[in-house]
Amino acid sequence: MSELKQILDILERLDARQDKLQQQVEALAAARQFPTLTTYKPSSPSTPSSPVIPGVEHVPCGPAGGPGPMSPTSPGSPRASSSIAGGGVHALRHARGSFSASAVAGSTALQALTNALSLSGASGSPNDDGSAKAEGTATPYGNLSLAAAAVGAGGPGAMTPPSVKEGRERDETKMGALYPSRVVLTTYPGQAGIHPLPINWGAGPTARERGAVVCSRIKSNLPMRNSIGAHAGSYSVYRALSIAMGQLRPDWRPDLTNTHPPFVLPPRPGWFGDGTGRGEEGNKKDWKIVSFDPWGAMSQEIWGKEYAEGLDVRPTISQTKAHIKIEELDALARKGEFPVDGEIVIKSPELPAFPGVDQGVEINTYKAAIDPVWYLPGVAARLGIDESTLRRALFEDTGGMYAELLTRPDIKVFLPPIGGMTVYIMGDPAKLSDPNTEVTCRPHDSCAGSDVFGSDICTCRPYLIFGISEAIKCAQRGGVGVVVYFQKEGRALGEVVKYMVYNRRKRGGDSAAEYFNNTAVVAGVKDARHQALMPDVLHWLGINHITNLISMSNMKYDAIIASGITVKNRYEIPDELIPADGRVEIDAKIQSGYFSKKEVTEELVQKTKGRNWEDIVH
Repeated sequence: MSELKQILDILERLDARQDKLQQQVEALAAARQFPTLTTYKPSSPSTPSSPVIPGVEHVPCGPAGGPGPMSPTSPGSPRASSSIAGGGVHALRHARGSFSASAVAGSTALQALTNALSLSGASGSPNDDGSAKAEGTATPYGNLSLAAAAVGAGGPGAMTPPSVKEGRERDETKMGALYPSRVVLTTYPGQAGIHPLPINWGAGPTARERGAVVCSRIKSNLPMRNSIGAHAGSYSVYRALSIAMGQLRPDWRPDLTNTHPPFVLPPRPGWFGDGTGRGEEGNKKDWKIVSFDPWGAMSQEIWGKEYAEGLDVRPTISQTKAHIKIEELDALARKGEFPVDGEIVIKSPELPAFPGVDQGVEINTYKAAIDPVWYLPGVAARLGIDESTLRRALFEDTGGMYAELLTRPDIKVFLPPIGGMTVYIMGDPAKLSDPNTEVTCRPHDSCAGSDVFGSDICTCRPYLIFGISEAIKCAQRGGVGVVVYFQKEGRALGEVVKYMVYNRRKRGGDSAAEYFNNTAVVAGVKDARHQALMPDVLHWLGINHITNLISMSNMKYDAIIASGITVKNRYEIPDELIPADGRVEIDAKIQSGYFSKKEVTEELVQKTKGRNWEDIVH
């Protein structure tokens, strides 16, 4: 009985609210505060919905049928359709029980609102230009408030009060030089005018069989896009700022003259499907490279003709030659760790400001910068998850940044807004695929605090220097040294999280026993680098065997072995290079399973302590 009474009380309150709403609607209708709307009949009884990704909650929204896709003034626009079968806003509101012209027909108060907003075209009244108005039903306003409806929110016609409209027109005039007035929030498979260029990841033997990666929204490229995201990774945001400030045209494209690589990295077996290059069957499984485009450095040459004709296919890899100049390498050369051979190690020129002062040495290198380009089915398989789960997580946990991850299941390529990697090669890159070549490799994840500024709370910089020096020695022995620098700051958790973990460590007694737990309680996970994707770059270089792996990480080693690359020797950081405050990190890692010839017991990690803030003035 108590439950029934509660229901009756709710109904009474709803009746009271409906009476109040009816009074408001009648007053508005009498005052004629709502301009006449122009709506359109749909061109077809219903609009087909887009394909549904398994495991993803889907709100159908179909293609528009008028002059342009999803145009609010197009016949057949989902927003103008009186049927919910076409999906879009109607389907969403219907699914949520929101108001629509048909759903509220039995409600006196809301019928009055419908009448107040209704189309007068049924009576044949003319438009402003004298033409007959289109027939159709009133556009429903869903669950928008009356205040929102008063200024035209959600309506396809012109409903903005003059004062607001004038200000908006000024803004649109200002924006006119930047973007078209119609905003394309997302697209759908089969939508009118949408014809993505075919792309067959892992196909070969040339990039022509694979297809170009096109993510541009410039002009005619939008309907041809076969990739989600934007070029330049996280730096695409800064490009957007430059456009917003008027410093860059939205349709600007780079002049690629003379930007092609100065050295050749020819296609390797790992570029094609499962590494066999045996055609379609092989390409359906075990892709060796799924986290970037192996052809990304060659687009200037491969797609030059198409680029000149307007196809906006850009390089995602850039190769160049350079010198490395690091103070510790000067000291090692002076100690005789490696000789000045004039080829790999060269003498630094004297500086005019310091005449007669030895400036040390420089290291001759080949290098490549790589932006991420994810083949989503391959990335999902590598991580052991469903593609639909990957797409949903990427959409939800980036604040819904890329709606097409959900609305375009036919697009399999994604350029994520994250940092990429840089490859440094000492020696002849062409020898990397030779199984008889000695290869020394240091895969290194970025740490600005240590790598750049020399922080002693970790071992990142000394381990990086050790890796570079061993790569130099290998190259001087006739082999090839490789250092890969991944942009994964703070184990891919970021510097803000990393510094909070530092604070927690130093305030709680910095011990090796709590090293990983301190990260986990702040970040939720102790590591987000997902090393399963890391070996892709090694396959891109053609590496089949690593003679000397300069890494203690069991996660990196396991990923390399799992990808089919063999490893002969593993090297930990020499004890004499470990800073005193970095001992906490090293002992904790060894105890957790990192490679080391040193045994670290539970008792030892309890004893290993870092300095507290009280020990030194910070």
